Formats: sequence, C-alpha cells, structure tokens
Amino acid sequence: MDLGAGGWSAVADAVPTLGGVELHPDDLPDGLVVADHTGRVVCFNSAAARICGLAPAQVLGRPIQSALPLQDWDGGRWWQLTDPYGGLATRRGQPERALLLEGREVLAAARYVRPYPTGPVQRLVVTLRGTEARRRSERSDAELIATVAHELRSPLTSVKGFTATLLAKWERFTDDQKRLMLETVDADASRVTRLIAELLDISRIDSGRLEVRREPVDLAAAVRRHVRAHTAAGEPSDRFEIRVAPALPELWADPDKVDQVLGNLLENAVRHGAGTVTIEVTATRGPPEEGTEVIVSDEGPGIPEESMSRVFTRFWRGSRRGGTGLGLYIVKGIVEAHNGRISVSRAASGGAEFRFILPVGTPAVLS
Repeated sequence: MDLGAGGWSAVADAVPTLGGVELHPDDLPDGLVVADHTGRVVCFNSAAARICGLAPAQVLGRPIQSALPLQDWDGGRWWQLTDPYGGLATRRGQPERALLLEGREVLAAARYVRPYPTGPVQRLVVTLRGTEARRRSERSDAELIATVAHELRSPLTSVKGFTATLLAKWERFTDDQKRLMLETVDADASRVTRLIAELLDISRIDSGRLEVRREPVDLAAAVRRHVRAHTAAGEPSDRFEIRVAPALPELWADPDKVDQVLGNLLENAVRHGAGTVTIEVTATRGPPEEGTEVIVSDEGPGIPEESMSRVFTRFWRGSRRGGTGLGLYIVKGIVEAHNGRISVSRAASGGAEFRFILPVGTPAVLS
C-alpha cells in the first residue's frame, strides 16, 4: 500500500504496537482510514477497502470528505456535522455510531490527533467496522428472547392453572388428586429453574465470567452416579456400558459443572440415540496435556455430517423438536472454561460420539 511521501511512519503512532513490534495497517481486523493535516487520505487498509467496497487507489490522496461521504440516518453529512478540522479545539474525536456510506451501513468512530490539547488536527484517524456481526448478534439475542418466552410460557401456564384450581376448589379433590397436581407444579417449577440456570450460564460464558471452582473430582464415580440415576428412572441397566481405564490421573475440576456436562451428554444419548450407550473414561498422557478423556457414544442414527459444525452453537436441535437447544452450547463453554476440549463425530456403531478432555488442572479458581 502506498502511503505517500510520509510513508507508514507518518501514521504509525495512531496504530498500536505488539511487544514493541510495529503493526502493519493490513494486520488490523477493523477498517483504518487516516487523513493528514490537510484532510487528505494517507492510509486506507485492506479491511477498510473490504468494508467500503473501494480500492485503495480510489481513496488515497483524496479529501476524506469526498472519499468517504458518510451520512447519518437523517441524511446529514457526517463531516459537516462533526467538522474535525474546524470544530471545537478541545474535541478529541467521535464515538462509534452507525452511519451510511453510499447506502451501506457501517460503524464509524474518529480520533483527532493534535500536537497539544488545543492544537490543530494533525491527523484524523477513522475506524470502520461492518455491521454483519452486530446483526448476527441482534438476531441471536432476538431468537434467545423468543425461545425463552416460549419455554417459560408452558410451565408457568401449568403452574398458574393448577395453583388457581387448588386454591379455588381445594375441598373437592382427593389427596391423590392434590398430590398429582402438586407434583406437576413441582416438575414445572424445576423446569423453569433449569431454564433460568441455562440463561445465567450463557450470560457468563458469553462475557467470559463463567467461574470454575476446582477441587478433586472422581470422574469414574460421577459417571456411575449418572448411570444409576437413569436406571432408577426406568432405563434398563443393560443399556449402559461403562469402561474405566486403570490409574486415572488426579483431576481438579468443578464437580457441579462436570456433573452438568455428563448429565447433558448422557441425557442426549438416552433420549435421542438408540441401543447401548457407552461411556469410556481414559487417561491422556499428552501431548498436548495430561488429563482425563470421556467418550459418550450411542448406536442411534447419529448426527448428519453437514450438521457436525453446528452442534455446539446456540439453538441447535438437529431434527428434534422441543427444548431450548442451549445445552450443548453450555457444555462446550464449561469444558473450555476448564481449558479442555470437546468434539463430536460419528461412532463406530453409527451413532453420535461426544468426546471431551479435561486437563489435570490445579486447585485454583478460574473466572
């Protein structure tokens, strides 16, 4: 990229360095446009070219007002409204906002580089970002709201109906009828509690605040406990096969969250798989790290190849109906919060095979 006589050094202090190594403008993920003290463009990186749909040759050397005719949503010309070179001498820049560029929406922010606090603008640094990621986030948030509203409506309607009926007609029901209705209310309340817990987990995962409280965990014992819960609930004991390798390494992990991972994977295998559900617990000796590996597989139809890449995303339900589609997204977040890895593939039996590895870890708290 030709930056003119001043070269990249003319704008280098407007771009961060990494470990003292100067970054090239094309290394930046966001669009970067820099104008000199005369308002002419001296830097236009590849991200800006992609966002604006313009080649650098079309922009470099031109007045920034004509090279980037940004407008607000009311049709006002952004450069006239902000007046970077002739406006208030104390102004340091403009916060990011959505603007229009030749009919395309972009997110633009500006910084005014002055030689001293009230000096003239020596360089105008503009960052540009596309709006695709924001729109995807907005769609995902809207889908989350719609999913939560749908999932909450059914149990809350049930709770409201049964409690209202019991309060109005308590004496008309037998003890068995009362117990049945109260058990239904209790189950629906548990469903709401689980949904709220899922939402809190998603919030913490998305913000990087999922807390992992490490203590020694017997993973083999946890697997056996979950299998016993399924057999107590009516699943035949011969549907499960547990394989535990000897001499497993000591594992430091969050026992509640490990239970959450195991519970979700086993529930999926039982409900949506078929045949024998096999759980293998083995040691990994590296590389890349020492830890414990768990494989949960079934003999069902498995997951279509084209869906493998979406299994751990929000709202993935495959061909199934019902549920929030958030469970595997949370499972992945929990495993990664332990610095572990999780993957899905087709089992040798043809069903789905989920495999996760938890490193040995240390007795610490991560957040």
